Amino acid sequence: MRKGQEPEARSGSGAGPGQARERAGGAGPGMKLGRAALGLLLLAPLAVRAVEPISLGLALAGVLTGYIYPRLYCLFAECCGQKRSLSREALQKDLDSKLFGQHLAKKVILNAVSGFISNPKPKKPLTLSLHGWTGTGKNFVSKIIAENIYEGGLNSDYVHLFVATLHFPHASNITLYKDQLQLWIRGNVSTCARSIFIFDEMDKMHAGLIDAIKPFLDYYDHVDGVSYQKAIFIFLSNAGAERITDVALDFWRSGKQREEIKLKDMEPALSVSAFNNKNSGFWHSSLIDRNLIDYFVPFLPLEYKHLKMCIRVEMQSRGFEVDEDIVTKVAEEMTFFPKEERVFSDKGCKTVFTKLDYYYDD
Repeated sequence: MRKGQEPEARSGSGAGPGQARERAGGAGPGMKLGRAALGLLLLAPLAVRAVEPISLGLALAGVLTGYIYPRLYCLFAECCGQKRSLSREALQKDLDSKLFGQHLAKKVILNAVSGFISNPKPKKPLTLSLHGWTGTGKNFVSKIIAENIYEGGLNSDYVHLFVATLHFPHASNITLYKDQLQLWIRGNVSTCARSIFIFDEMDKMHAGLIDAIKPFLDYYDHVDGVSYQKAIFIFLSNAGAERITDVALDFWRSGKQREEIKLKDMEPALSVSAFNNKNSGFWHSSLIDRNLIDYFVPFLPLEYKHLKMCIRVEMQSRGFEVDEDIVTKVAEEMTFFPKEERVFSDKGCKTVFTKLDYYYDD
């Protein structure tokens, strides 16, 4: 199963650990010398030319396979964990400049991810469940996390995205999906302990399916010889969005700032909502029952001012100067709820980007 493709639905099929490693990790330090060997020869001092050829060859072989070669290889291709250790400052800068109206999510993500990456011996994988309406920034945060850990971001060989309606569409194939999911995760973590797995549309996933990965998220040093303690699992869901909106609306109606909302005002209700939602992939899930999800992260509905922030950033990313008249026009074209108060955008920032095309149509 590759990214963007549905698992094969043949009985007894599914990539085994060896196949998954081959497809997920790509060519590794065991590939032919090629470019790395050439680079080493170019870097070698002129003095080595005077060394007896056979002795030099043996020495180079030992150095290449034992230490230098893997490092040189990683100069030309992506390797597991090749990016220098995650910078808390860089992650915070990305969150501050790209994510708007989400003070709770920013704080949780910054502390959880930076703390986990800096811990040399975590007790379990980092498991985050992101909740909120479409367009509030859940997918965007997953992208930011991936980019701060791997140069390739979501396109990295070590970042794996599963979309419920695409990869697990048929309820009749749940048993097959469970087997394939376990094999896929086991194979990829065997290749790279710092693998990232993102599960989108958890509210559309068939109940019971996600419980297949419960052993990988638990407090085990090893499962069948593989350690999952350095992996990261991120779940994205609309489940609980109603509760988040109710809290945010109550604060607004009472004249309080949304920044006064605390995680304790949201998190317990989110876990209960996801657990009891029959239309959610977390319905009566052992992941929640066994407290294996580290954080339930609420994404608040966005207000008019946050849409304008999104529009300005999109303008700048396209190389345009910020035109406040256009910013206002695009923001006013969006629809808001509740109908009487019109406080929150019903689509968040999801469609403001396409609406800009109308004003910059060549």
